[in-house]
Amino acid sequence: MMVFREAPTNETGLWGTIRPNYRVGAMDLVFPHTFVPQLRGVAPYIHAYHGKTFVVAMAGELIAAGKLSSFAQDLAIFHAMGIKIVLVHGFRPQVNEQMKAKGHSSVFSHGIRITDAFALDCAQEAAGQLRFEIEAAFSQGLPNTPMANATVRVVSGNFMTARPVGIMDGVDFMHSGVVRKVDGEAIRRAIDTGAMVLLSPFGFSPTGEAFNLAMEDVATSAAIALKADKLIFLTEIAGIHENPADATSPIDTELALADAQRMLASLPNPQQPTDTAFYLQHCVKACRGGVERTHILPFNVDGALLLEVFTHDGIGTMVVDEKLESLREATVDDLGGILKLIEPHEADGTLVKRDRTEIERDLHLYTVIEHDGVIFGSAALYPYPEAKTAEMAALTVSPNVQNKGDGERILKRIEQRAKAMGFESIFVLTTRTMHWFMKRGFVVGDPDWLPDARKSSYNWDRRSQVLVKKLS
Repeated sequence: MMVFREAPTNETGLWGTIRPNYRVGAMDLVFPHTFVPQLRGVAPYIHAYHGKTFVVAMAGELIAAGKLSSFAQDLAIFHAMGIKIVLVHGFRPQVNEQMKAKGHSSVFSHGIRITDAFALDCAQEAAGQLRFEIEAAFSQGLPNTPMANATVRVVSGNFMTARPVGIMDGVDFMHSGVVRKVDGEAIRRAIDTGAMVLLSPFGFSPTGEAFNLAMEDVATSAAIALKADKLIFLTEIAGIHENPADATSPIDTELALADAQRMLASLPNPQQPTDTAFYLQHCVKACRGGVERTHILPFNVDGALLLEVFTHDGIGTMVVDEKLESLREATVDDLGGILKLIEPHEADGTLVKRDRTEIERDLHLYTVIEHDGVIFGSAALYPYPEAKTAEMAALTVSPNVQNKGDGERILKRIEQRAKAMGFESIFVLTTRTMHWFMKRGFVVGDPDWLPDARKSSYNWDRRSQVLVKKLS
């Protein structure tokens, strides 16, 4: 006997609406064969981010575009997974609308609103309305929605001390301010109870004077004060283009902090949120202040938060602060350090012995991690363009820093180099570290799979395992 069950109306899951209202039979194979691998793929991220602190900043345009409800649902999923959340909202379009409705024009200078007494009243009115809407969005709980059985308590308060912007180039910004201090301990106590802290872009002076703040300044300052694991901006832009001057160029999904700083130095001072440097400057500031990962995402993509955090490549731009400040391609000055690093592993047979002349010749193929002039890790990437693959060889990390994640950092950079060269996969040959690579997405291959040029030099007596990883 075949048993049928009723699927909930418009059942919604991690990837959006997954079933319309229809009856699903035991022979329906499409759904389980897509859902199960996807959920399993998300599991490592759930484990990694449980108990972490995310500061999420949403532009007021997100709310104006009618996307608050779906955004709240996605953030509630974060909360259910044990992620501690501080939410910062912007309100630029809402304040503009309030002022326009009352016959006043918004005035900006240096990318900052000039907040006179009237604009301050409008800002306070807009903030109150938005806080009401946000709290309502997180109070949803209808059956058959992502918010069913969710309990998200929203806490807000006077966590920000501010000071006035003052006068710049002869322009008096009046009630516009900048963050002076964040009460990080109070915010931490609140999120540790399981509540979500909501920060509006307002701060107060010790005398009780209110200042209109920039959402980006509030979010960045809060993330630094909390030493947050991530700072995420939901913005009007898709991310940072590989070529900032060409809006049709691809989005750069990952920027090292050093590269982001160089890019920022080459860009004009931002005036609009759509300017490349507008959000990037805050990402750089946060990373320099101790936040390891900062993100710029487009709010107009449904599920952008989930796609960025729970998929490998994400959807926007991530700026990364490498703890070891220099993860880079090797130079001639690194030769001695690389030799010193790999020699013990060649001696015990973990690595195939390479001639010094060979390493010097191939130095441009090596990636190294260096700190204070000392090489702590290295690996080489040998390309085989005819087979659209490349070999990662001699991956080595100093015993002094093992289990610190440096091997994974080097692997990530090698993957990026291989993808930039247009390769579809990378492979390694190993006799002792097979399981380390398998845990990081490599699968066992056959020596016959190797490119012809590499197969001819394969040492059959050594019987190295061939492990292959496809590059998405």
